[in-house]
Amino acid sequence: MKIIIDAMGGDNAPLEIVKGALTGASRWKVDIALVGDPDRIRAAMESCGVSAPAQKVEIVPASEIIEISDDPATAFKKKKDSSMTVGLNMLRDGAGDAFVSAGSTGALLAGATLVVKRVRGIRRAAMAPVIPTTKGQAVLIDCGANAECTPEYLLQFAYLGNFYASEVLGIEKPRVGLLNIGAEPEKGTDLQRETYARLQAAAQDGALNFVGNIEAKEAIKGECDVIVTDGFAGNILLKSIEGVGSFTAHALKDIFTKNLKSKLAAALIQGDLKAFKNRLDPNKVGGTALIGISKPVIKAHGASNAEAIDNAVGQAQAIARSNIAANIEKNIARMRIDRT
Repeated sequence: MKIIIDAMGGDNAPLEIVKGALTGASRWKVDIALVGDPDRIRAAMESCGVSAPAQKVEIVPASEIIEISDDPATAFKKKKDSSMTVGLNMLRDGAGDAFVSAGSTGALLAGATLVVKRVRGIRRAAMAPVIPTTKGQAVLIDCGANAECTPEYLLQFAYLGNFYASEVLGIEKPRVGLLNIGAEPEKGTDLQRETYARLQAAAQDGALNFVGNIEAKEAIKGECDVIVTDGFAGNILLKSIEGVGSFTAHALKDIFTKNLKSKLAAALIQGDLKAFKNRLDPNKVGGTALIGISKPVIKAHGASNAEAIDNAVGQAQAIARSNIAANIEKNIARMRIDRT
């Protein structure tokens, strides 16, 4: 299996990207294609103690870089030889099994949609990060790709998230919840109420394990495995979780460094504190899958370090090996509101 990596995307490119790719190639037993400026990639490899391309790593030249300041909607068209554009073209043409980039989210979404294409019948691709919950983890879909949605989009997101949770995360019969301001069916706007009816019908058909509306606090408690929402609300939920995590980490640090007594207490539970910190560390996840694209595309966060890229390689491998694309194609008829 070959994973294509945008070596020039992200705040820490190319050194951290290359370092993570080299680690990922060894850890996950995959081939890697690093796309970008060959001289800078080779220099980064030498900094990692590799003087020439490793056996499982090839360098694919690309002369341009999509910057964060570039217009996401047109960047990949204007910069046809960018590392992101070249990588997406490789994925489309079968030169690799998945693509990973820490570059511009908007440009990656636009490029994946127009170059690699959505699965036929999918209205919008969605970003589906895996977030920590009290009981484990949950798929949040969408988290920002689609700020304005229709009931059909959300119905499709429910199926996409369900397949991801089942095929990639290995959750048997995932519980699907609709993010809302209350549990009652009549809660929310017309969007939530109509979507609720569609999801309830899917549950009655046995297509989804829909558990009803779910408030944000219940979602964080792990009361469902798939959280369905529009990208606007989903992004607020995701950023709130990240903010609370950061606040909690700083608060705990202040508590356990206050005096000698607290420092001794911290030493006794050091392992538990590290495990808690790791659950909130985005580098441990790797990235966010773009679900609905015909081939696996992973968006690593912009500040990804080597560990994040390593884990993104593993995530890309898991998606490429899954049956998620086949399940999406097989269930397209169920996922359309205008079906006859």
